[in-house]
Amino acid sequence: MMGVGKSTIGKSLAQKLSYNFIDIDKLIEAKEGCSINVIFKTKNESYFRKIEQSLSLKQLKKERSVISLGGGAFMNKSIRRAVKDSSISFWLDVEINELIKRLSRTKKRPLLQKKNIRESVNKIYLERKKTYSEADFRIKCNFLKANIIVDKVLELYEKSGN
Repeated sequence: MMGVGKSTIGKSLAQKLSYNFIDIDKLIEAKEGCSINVIFKTKNESYFRKIEQSLSLKQLKKERSVISLGGGAFMNKSIRRAVKDSSISFWLDVEINELIKRLSRTKKRPLLQKKNIRESVNKIYLERKKTYSEADFRIKCNFLKANIIVDKVLELYEKSGN
């Protein structure tokens, strides 16, 4: 889900594992030469999702990498299947009220533009929750410091035999 700290946690985790860190949203912005907000405004969400799928599937083939998928990427069946086939997935779950607090401070989220943040976050979270639960592991991140979340991910990763 957007706003949970995927990039922050992912970077730190990759460092600890001596893996590459790949942020799919940043790759998309670099490829397109503009922000995701601009892509949504000038092209559309469908265009964005096609690029997201293509880049995500390509990056998921790489080994020794920590990949931060965009909040909507796991909703895509092809991406989800590739994740399940080749990776260990973590759902960083943050309660809705905390998400709303975090997301109300940013203008970078195209799915939240010009809308009631509480209503939008609730709707998106409820739509995605069932699919997110297909991740290998769920970590409830409410009010945990990033280093604690990273340690939890590492512990679960190591227990999984990788």
